[in-house]
Amino acid sequence: MSRQFVYQDDDTIETPFNWKQIGRLFAFVRPYRKEVISVTFVMTVFGMLSRLAIPFLTYKAIDQAIQPENGEGSTSLLVILVVAMLAMYGMRWWAQRYTIQKTNEIGQKVIFDLRAALFKHIQSLSFRFFDKRPAGSVLVRVTNDVNSLQDVFTNGVINTVIDIIQLIGITIILLFLEPKLGLAVMITVPIMFLVSSKLRRTIRHAWQVVRIKQSRINAHLNESIQGIRVTQAFAQERENIGYFDGMNSSNIRSWNRASAFNQLFGPVIEVTSAIGTLVLLLYGTYLIKSDAMTVGVLVAFITYVGSFWEPITRLGMMYSQLLISMSSAERIFEFMDEKPAVPEKEDATRLTELEGRVRLDNVTFGYETDRPALKGINLDVKPGMSVALVGHTGSGKSTIVNLLCRFYDTVEGRVLLDGIDVRDVTIESLRSQIGIVLQDTFIFSGTIRDNIRYGRPGATDAEVEAAARSVRAHDFIANLPDGYDTEVQERGNALSVGQRQLLSFARALLANPRILVLDEATASIDTETELRIQEALGTLLEERTSFIVAHRLSTIRHADMIVVLDHGVIVDQGNHDELMKRPGHYRSLVEAQYRYLSA
Repeated sequence: MSRQFVYQDDDTIETPFNWKQIGRLFAFVRPYRKEVISVTFVMTVFGMLSRLAIPFLTYKAIDQAIQPENGEGSTSLLVILVVAMLAMYGMRWWAQRYTIQKTNEIGQKVIFDLRAALFKHIQSLSFRFFDKRPAGSVLVRVTNDVNSLQDVFTNGVINTVIDIIQLIGITIILLFLEPKLGLAVMITVPIMFLVSSKLRRTIRHAWQVVRIKQSRINAHLNESIQGIRVTQAFAQERENIGYFDGMNSSNIRSWNRASAFNQLFGPVIEVTSAIGTLVLLLYGTYLIKSDAMTVGVLVAFITYVGSFWEPITRLGMMYSQLLISMSSAERIFEFMDEKPAVPEKEDATRLTELEGRVRLDNVTFGYETDRPALKGINLDVKPGMSVALVGHTGSGKSTIVNLLCRFYDTVEGRVLLDGIDVRDVTIESLRSQIGIVLQDTFIFSGTIRDNIRYGRPGATDAEVEAAARSVRAHDFIANLPDGYDTEVQERGNALSVGQRQLLSFARALLANPRILVLDEATASIDTETELRIQEALGTLLEERTSFIVAHRLSTIRHADMIVVLDHGVIVDQGNHDELMKRPGHYRSLVEAQYRYLSA
């Protein structure tokens, strides 16, 4: 199958390994630093000290209780040392159990905060951000990429600190017991870190590719589910499955490649450990034969070296996990660093109750820099006036609505409400004064009541029902199994198009906006439902400034002003009777519609 989707985030983030990004990531741990310190303290005092004490007690047991230099052992000393070792094992078990429990709790809190911060930031981004990205691509950042950081926060932060402290402690003990042997054993460590550093860039890049492949799969999956009716209507299931299989196979190959690179860390550490152990045995045996060291010290050395490579192994695994997580962290912070295309001024004021006057002052705008959608638009709308925007597809009707709601900002000119530039007020206060009813009404999962109340969460049940009655929606709601408490499926698929549209009218009316926007709100409904909606419009538009984007003559003919647009320019304006008296775009549109209806 030759179909191919290319999204903005299809390219890897080609930046060097940035420790500042890691710092930003671990800034989410800062609110829990007291808990981290307490867990680290417990594990250091009880867990690490017990781990370090056991080999030392073994060395004392061999050299002083079992085979002392004077040739006479001490049973009582051996018993004391054995009891002490058992106590150390018990202490270590308790410390590990406590640490696992607490680190998981802290890790989940950090993941919760990170996901919440990312979701909050995404909610603040402008339409331009979502225009460039499929929903599945955004979804994977909030779910998969955040989840991939879970191991770092639940196991990595505290364990890394403990492992580093343990390494320092073991190193000091080894150099204290026998400096020459200690240095000989640790000579292999720089070799391991040199090889590991060479793998770093390759592993990080490989995991970035994996995240991108997964993002594409999620994007395609979301698109396939949303468009399943079209896929089945055109009998394209086989082609769609084939395309998905290709993406899935590509994902597996990239995962296997990244995993293969990642697994090289283990062998590097094992080979280094084996070389260190071989040096220990050979040089240790030489020292014993030359009476420079006792057997007990060698046994303690063997145990300590085992404990020495254990944290190094964990640190290597942690470093490997950090590389995997780094690719996700970069993708998360790419979104977090995204600035809203419609920024809010620091000194923005709150928009108070409006009269409803709207003025577009020499407005020019384009979704793309080389393709203007509006050119020098001037429009003055008085409070309470209903304005119909008409014109061919792409003439700029919906663009005016988008600028009014400040989903986008003008390139030139100003949009004024009651003489106030919309860029000078808070976005929340602006949009709370504007109600929108779209052609494709979005119904959320939940009850009918919840969906009507969405624009005004504090509304009472009586107010919800009153709004539904006003827009002629109460009758069909009352006939549903549970009335207003009927659960609707995602996007309201169990409801008809007309029923969803009536709910959107009730939602807009309950929000009680000063300015109302109807963007092709009756384009997809039958004639009978349209008649009911026309009745509801009388209530909805009463004493409100309204903008109506529509093609149907029945929806726009009673508007106080009809604005005719063509290729982003206002070519005519007036009421229906005025425009029909003179030849022009509007009369041509109306006559064409009459011919179509009578055909």
